[in-house]
Amino acid sequence: MALWADKYQPKALDKFVLNKGISDNLKKLVATGDCPHTLFYGPPGAGKRTLVMALLREIYGPGAEKIRVETKPWVLELPSRKLELELTTVSSNYHVELSPGDVGGTNDRYVVQEVIKDLAKNRPLDVATGHKGFKVLVLNEVDRLSREAQQSLRRTMEKYSAGCRLVMDPVRSRCLCVRVAAPSNDVVQEQLFAVAKKEGLQLPAPLAARIAASSLRDLRRALLTLEVCRVQQYPFREDQAVAPADWEAYVAEVAGDILQEQSAKRLYQARCSLLGHQVRGKLYELLANCIPPELLLRALLLELLKKLDDEIKPDVAALAAQYEHRLQEGQKAIFHLEAFVAQFMSRYKNWQLTAFG
Repeated sequence: MALWADKYQPKALDKFVLNKGISDNLKKLVATGDCPHTLFYGPPGAGKRTLVMALLREIYGPGAEKIRVETKPWVLELPSRKLELELTTVSSNYHVELSPGDVGGTNDRYVVQEVIKDLAKNRPLDVATGHKGFKVLVLNEVDRLSREAQQSLRRTMEKYSAGCRLVMDPVRSRCLCVRVAAPSNDVVQEQLFAVAKKEGLQLPAPLAARIAASSLRDLRRALLTLEVCRVQQYPFREDQAVAPADWEAYVAEVAGDILQEQSAKRLYQARCSLLGHQVRGKLYELLANCIPPELLLRALLLELLKKLDDEIKPDVAALAAQYEHRLQEGQKAIFHLEAFVAQFMSRYKNWQLTAFG
């Protein structure tokens, strides 16, 4: 049984309610017979991936939805050596989807180039015209590629544009840029009422407002929260609690541990009856459960800011921004998360000594 967020996700461009202006323009673009390299950008949960999949369906038909997961060995000729790796991709006969975390770390530019070359060599044949068409490479979170990879990507896009198109979720200069804005809380509430009506549920307005507020304008998150509330209790109550996701509650617990004691023992010491798991162990556990490190850092920052004095908040926000950048440049996320916590502990402890003696 499908989740409501997937069940009511529009599959075609003419079925969109949110982002209808964007979907109509994309439909006109496909009707012209050519589709340029396209960059979709916007906040999480705004509907970028949904638009991309609907665009692929508009170009290629239902066959674009028949996806498969493939693991393929690659041998890359680097300037000084050969690199052998296995790359897992999500693909159909018409497109291949990649994320920066899948494309070989510091060697990401070579991997992306080889994938584009492979797509250009295996162009689909248009039976109606007898001409070769193009395949699509969907690069998610392309801003997380290294600077060298992005520069190389621009040159490769120009060279292979006849046989390969890129649809990217944030190389602006070579792309048609499409901004996908997050829905407002009022729009999120409208969609919650619409889904509840289709499911035959009576949704109180106060509960819908709290769900929309807690979703941070992320429609998928709002629908998942509504479904959780339905499982927990129905009929709904106006004062029904909207529980946070388990990982968010765990992050709040980590923030409490950090504020309770600022010491190496709190950060690194193994489990004991008084302290529970050390902060490092809890961060490891969150990463092991597939919580993206950037999202984890932002959530931890927000929890810390809730309990900090206004005087120190700008310094902590600047520190988090520095380590968020390092997360994108580095390899081991746990090292940067630990470093952020250690730096925060040091600064917070010094501020306490200065403020309270």
